[in-house]
Amino acid sequence: MLRRVPELLRTTSIATLLSRRLPQPHRHLLPALPAHLFSAPRLASHFYATQSAPVAAARPPRAPQPLRTVGSLLRLNDLRDNPGATKQKTRKGRGIGSGKGKTAGRGHKGQKARGTARFGFEGGQTPLRRRLPRRGFKNRFSLTFQPCGLGKIAKLINAGEIDSSELITMKTLKDTCGIGKQIKDGIRLMGRGAEEIKWPIHFEVSRVTARAKAAVEAAGGTVRLVYYNKLGFRALLKPEWFAKKGRLIPKAARPPPKQRDKVDSIGRLPAPTKPLPFTTEELEFSAKREAAKVAAA
Repeated sequence: MLRRVPELLRTTSIATLLSRRLPQPHRHLLPALPAHLFSAPRLASHFYATQSAPVAAARPPRAPQPLRTVGSLLRLNDLRDNPGATKQKTRKGRGIGSGKGKTAGRGHKGQKARGTARFGFEGGQTPLRRRLPRRGFKNRFSLTFQPCGLGKIAKLINAGEIDSSELITMKTLKDTCGIGKQIKDGIRLMGRGAEEIKWPIHFEVSRVTARAKAAVEAAGGTVRLVYYNKLGFRALLKPEWFAKKGRLIPKAARPPPKQRDKVDSIGRLPAPTKPLPFTTEELEFSAKREAAKVAAA
């Protein structure tokens, strides 16, 4: 009878199985069944599950798998933002269920619902930019000169990057990294490291300090103050730009009236390599300029 239990469970219904009387020693094989097990297949699966439980418990434990390293866990297709790091854009005008439908959060009628006003418009009243008073001014004629010390030029000469026998122009200082790339209106020669100048050097710069000029002239050199306008200064520093555009190098412009007493001569284009000797008029004008500076100080 015990051997026929699986077969009976497969072929007979629960009512037929329960109507049969099992011998007293084998009644423990039919435990209390749930109410939803009314068909023979479900009763058979329940029977096998209850009978195979001790066998599953007797199986040896599974061997522990090796730990996965960080390199094995990280994959390019697994890279993504942390939860909550990104947020979808609010889609306006897509139905009342979103909370931003119909008027899309703009309300009913009015200028703000129909369009936008220009920046700073306050509905007709005096705007803030006109209510506040003005402070200071911006000088349109101001000039910005990049400083360059004599000590740095002496180091470049000792390193062999600058030839002291030739004229040192602002283009020479730019090409040898004596100054930065952002040059706006010219270069001012400073007296830092003036004690390192012990041989004659000739310069053509925009401005020079009194200490730097005295140090250069004491060593037998000269400093000429030249004027370049915006276009002429570009032609001095980047003549290849004009060749690339197929343009001719422009002529040097004359200084405006307010700068005539601050320069010695008009700048030369293209960049010169030999110093230009001072004329008698230029020397007299330079002496008057220095005397005016001393009197103003």
